[in-house]
Formats: sequence, C-alpha cells, structure tokens
Amino acid sequence: MDTETLVAERKTDAATAIRALPTRGRIAIGSNAGEPRALVAALADQAERFEGLELVQVLSFGSERLVTPAASGHLRVNALFIGPSVRDAVAQGLADYTPVFLSEAPRLFRPGGALPLAAALFQVSPPDKHGWCSLGVTVDVMRSAVDNSELLIAEINPRMPRTAGASFIHVSRLDHVVEVDHALPTLAAEPADPVRDRIAGRIAELVDDGCTLQCGIGSIPDAVLARLGDRRDLGFHTELVSDGMMRLVEAGVATGARKELWPGKVVTSFILGSEALYRWAGDNPVIEMQPSDVTNDPAQIAAHKNFVAINSALSVDLTGQVNSDSIGTHFYSGIGGQVDFLRGAARSPGGRPVIALPSTARGGTVSRIVATLAPGAGVVTSRGDVHNVVTEFGRADLHGLSIAQRAKALIGLAHPRFRDALAAEARALGFR
Repeated sequence: MDTETLVAERKTDAATAIRALPTRGRIAIGSNAGEPRALVAALADQAERFEGLELVQVLSFGSERLVTPAASGHLRVNALFIGPSVRDAVAQGLADYTPVFLSEAPRLFRPGGALPLAAALFQVSPPDKHGWCSLGVTVDVMRSAVDNSELLIAEINPRMPRTAGASFIHVSRLDHVVEVDHALPTLAAEPADPVRDRIAGRIAELVDDGCTLQCGIGSIPDAVLARLGDRRDLGFHTELVSDGMMRLVEAGVATGARKELWPGKVVTSFILGSEALYRWAGDNPVIEMQPSDVTNDPAQIAAHKNFVAINSALSVDLTGQVNSDSIGTHFYSGIGGQVDFLRGAARSPGGRPVIALPSTARGGTVSRIVATLAPGAGVVTSRGDVHNVVTEFGRADLHGLSIAQRAKALIGLAHPRFRDALAAEARALGFR
C-alpha cells in the first residue's frame, strides 16, 4: 500500500484522536521540542472525560493546562525531569516527580518495567516515499515509549526535521495521525555574563584536541563551547545537541574523527535550540540519534578516551556532595544525565568529569558552596563521584582528597565574602 493511502487511513483531528485513549492507565507524551502540542491541547480540553490518566514526560515546555486544579483527579503528570511548566504543580502536589537516571529511564516502559504504557503521544516528520517517519529532535525515552505502547498517536509536522539513527517508525505502526504545521519550541541563548564567562574559561582549559564532550543546557556550556574554536577534532557524545555544538561542527572544529564509538558522528538523544539548529539537523548524516540508554550509558561514555563531561549544580557542600535537583525540599529539576556522564567520564582514559556553578545565588546574597546541604536537599552526585568542581574563583579536583582537604579546596572556590564563615563551620563540623 502506498504511503499516501496509509496516512489517509489513519488521519484524524486531535480531538478525535484523544478520544481513543483509555480513561485511566498510563501514557507517555513526547518531551522537549518534540512535545505534540495539538494533542496536549486536546487532552487538556477533554480532561474531565478521564478518570485518573497518568501522563509520563521528561522535560515539558507546554503542559501547564494538564496540571491545573481543574484537571486534578482526571489527569496526573508524572515528570521524569521537572520543567518550568510543571514545577509549581509538583510543589503544590498537583503533579508527580519520579527521580531516575536517564540511562535507566527507557527500561521503565519495557516489559516488567515500573511504568508500563497504554499509549504514546508524540511528533514525527512526514513519511518518506517508503512510509518511514522520524522521531526527529526527540528520541531520548520516546524510542522505548513508542516501542512499548499499545496505542500510538502521532502528529505529523513538516517542521519536524528528519533525523537519522534510532529515530525511524513506519507510518503503518501509527494508529492515528494528526497533521499539524507549527514551529518547534526554541530555546534562546542566555545573555553574556562575566561570572559564567570566567567559569567557562576555566573549564575550557580542560578540553584538549581530540576530546569527546558532553554539555548540558545553559549559559555555562554555551560559553565553554564558544571558547573552543581553536581546538581540533573534538567530538560529541551527549544527551543534548545545542546551537554551540552546531557551530563547532560547521566550523570544522568538531569532526569526531578521534571518537572510539561512532567516529565522525554527533551522537545525541535530543536536540534543543534555535530554528536554525533544527533546520541544520534535518537530513544531516552527521547526526546520530540514539535513545537515552545508549547516549547516557556510562560504559559507552567510558569507551571514549579523554571524555569531558560538563554539568551544573545548585549547591555543593564541603564534603563534595552535589545537589542539582532541589532547593531544600522544593524539587526544581531532576537527576537527568548528570551522574551517567560524570561516572562515564571518570572511567574514561584521561576523562575529566566537571561540576560547574557560580559561587553565589540570589544576587550574591547566598553562597552555593555550603557547609552542609539545606535540609531536604537531594544529593544527585555523591561525594564519591565528584571530581572537578569549578566556580569563577577556580577549579578543584576533589578525587582522592580527604574531607579536610576537600573542605579547604571548596572554601577556596567560594566567594571571598563567605569564606570565613565557611571555614568556621568547617571547624565546628570537625572538617580539620
């Protein structure tokens, strides 16, 4: 059967497609820039029809209507990583947060996993002449969700780039398709900041020719990438591809020629940035989309020599414990891939795991280097996993240091106005 006929047989509108969902159970919804916005809107419109439908997502940019008091009792978002659209709802008890390493998240949906699925809602590119669509910019946990759901409902969006790798699904596997034409969510670059620029400069010193990199979202990774224009043969094996990475590939700096796995390829599980980035990714053979249990697998990361993993934190205590998912008892983001990449980089020959953070928060009134984590604050990266910690005041490699040595090194990374108080607290805690 030809592709046009296959699409026509499955074509419907968003409201009708949502009526095919069970009234209770659990479904997965595409995340990041692959969130199916028309389907999400129709789901919110029909909230009262459902009797307790759990909605599993990673990072969402448009789920506000799914977490309102009116939707409570009908729909319940379960975030594997908390984004701005559900952060307040999680704090108010209107949504849930499930902490999980992204390397392990795909197995939640597989047979015997903790989160079996009835359905998946997601976006795809238009099918090619052979009937194959692409998951585009979001493969991460959606590859597993698509492979392990009984009911598949997809938006076909001509603005979704067709990406290569483990991203393809045949249109015949889709139960319902909704044709849409809307721009993908974009992530604007943050303005330059002198503190973050100093941090980036210190991290860039760790990146040599031929290194393979992972960078997260935010101004610090962007600033690091902007400083690497004079390097040669960098590679990317990462959970996220950003505009900064695109620029290094286009400039011939990031060739991936020295990578041990997928040489010459930019390996990632999702893409998030500008419209120019999405256009660049479309039909680009350098892009290799893989699910999170591949990109974030510490063993695959460690297989690369000289792997540099750059991740951020909300606070670090004087023993080296890293908090990056909560502010006290208030959940802020999630575990994500931080531990996956730090552990992988630590085992990489010549690898350099990095935790980077400004020394202060709230306009300089609060130190991010703390004697002890705030009550309720979660330890995402343990003191045994931490290696390099970087602030605008320096870099300290904590691996192999005693508690006393760690405390001294971390106090040196704090803002000078907080160092005396931290030293006094360290003495009181017996960190001598």
